[in-house]
Amino acid sequence: MKKWFAVMGDPIEHSKSPAMHNAWFEDMSIDATYIPLHVTPDQLESAVAGLKILGASGWNVTIPHKTAIIPYLDELDELAQKMGAVNTVVRTTEGKLKGYNTDGIGFVRSLEEAVGVSHKDKPVLLVGAGGAARGIAFAMQQQGYGHVTIANRTVTNAQMIIDEMGMGRAISLQQAEETLADFSIIVQMTSAGLSTGNFSMPFLLDRLMKEAIVADIVYNPLMTPFLQAAEEKGATIVTGLGMFVHQGAIAFEHWLGNYPNTNSMIAQLKAQLGGN
Repeated sequence: MKKWFAVMGDPIEHSKSPAMHNAWFEDMSIDATYIPLHVTPDQLESAVAGLKILGASGWNVTIPHKTAIIPYLDELDELAQKMGAVNTVVRTTEGKLKGYNTDGIGFVRSLEEAVGVSHKDKPVLLVGAGGAARGIAFAMQQQGYGHVTIANRTVTNAQMIIDEMGMGRAISLQQAEETLADFSIIVQMTSAGLSTGNFSMPFLLDRLMKEAIVADIVYNPLMTPFLQAAEEKGATIVTGLGMFVHQGAIAFEHWLGNYPNTNSMIAQLKAQLGGN
């Protein structure tokens, strides 16, 4: 029987997940398909019930449902439980729905793939304290990164994540700017990465080390304002595209037991997004 998968969100038209997963199915000769589903918040409960009744093998969850879907699932992976957010649902062999969050681990894999060597002993600065920062912080801790600092406009929000982690420290954006030379890895997760709206840089990069690795979790545009500024300072740049592809690949592995080819997919999407 043909397997089928989906991604639910509101909006959903922009998602590149269907093209990515369907290309992997074709490359690996897997008889399956993946479709986008526009699900509004008031439709979420019935959508989950419908996916279960109609036999979906699993699905991805995007904005605004990552937290709201949790009450409709039977169990959560440890990382998803810590994060309080789900982006991947697996129908288990017992027919239960299990939620995972692959975003943070996807970022860590993309970072290590991009720089080619582990930097787990290096000081990390996470800029922002929203859901993405929370996921990446827990994933980095789980993967052995031992020196994590979170900077945020509201320091108490950063401190809440640090307290839950039981390690690291929380600082203000001003402190981050003043001590930027202390960090080897900087990850930008505020709205400064977005190409729409009135964005502003979280802080100046005057004290950025040339040897620093600077990442942004936004993948469209590939070169965010923050990355452009970091590149001008001579830093090594990591776009958000690798995180997007790897979070999808980890979901694919949860569903089907195989890890797809991420390198070719990153190259394909980079070309579509106008990258070199």
